[in-house]
Amino acid sequence: MAKKALILIADGTEEMEFTIAYDTLVRAGIECTSANVQSGGSPYGSVGTSPALVVCSRGIKILPDTTLQPLEAGPDRYDALVIPGGLKGAEALSQSTEAQTLVREYIDGGKIVGMICAGTLAAKTAGLPHQPVTSHPVVQNSLAPVFEYKDDSVVVSDKVEGKGTLVTSRGPGSAFPFAFKLVELLCGKAKSDEVRDPMMFPPSIPYPY
Repeated sequence: MAKKALILIADGTEEMEFTIAYDTLVRAGIECTSANVQSGGSPYGSVGTSPALVVCSRGIKILPDTTLQPLEAGPDRYDALVIPGGLKGAEALSQSTEAQTLVREYIDGGKIVGMICAGTLAAKTAGLPHQPVTSHPVVQNSLAPVFEYKDDSVVVSDKVEGKGTLVTSRGPGSAFPFAFKLVELLCGKAKSDEVRDPMMFPPSIPYPY
């Protein structure tokens, strides 16, 4: 059966971090669903659509697949949960009670949770245990006192006993390595290489194996 990933989104989400993750996972045959965490109409006037259009950090509008429904979004339905950044969007996602609950459920359920850029704030607000993480430097001071903070482009934390795998990354520029690592964890390194090569990702740029 195909792997499945749930990708959260909100007004202010960083476009590249959302679309690169979604696009790359789909190329690997992973079924992706995007869910708008914000309920009701968008403050940007997109109330005529259902779910509401999300207006991302640079003004690009994205129509999510659905509005987040926690009872239908748990780790029993998806293999991975992905939280993109963008400071305004990340704040909305990390402060969402529903998103915090999902993060804990996926980690406790042994699944994969990916967070990129300021999206790593959700690791803190969800109360995840001390472990290695990274993020955009703009939120480093919020995370460093709580976690083992690293400057690597992608950090994989899978050593917390009885928990799932947390994958964190730094920002738009590391979105491809972040996505490749998610594919590798979900589908294996061969599939990650298969997806990466025709995308013409520069072979001189490493990503963690």
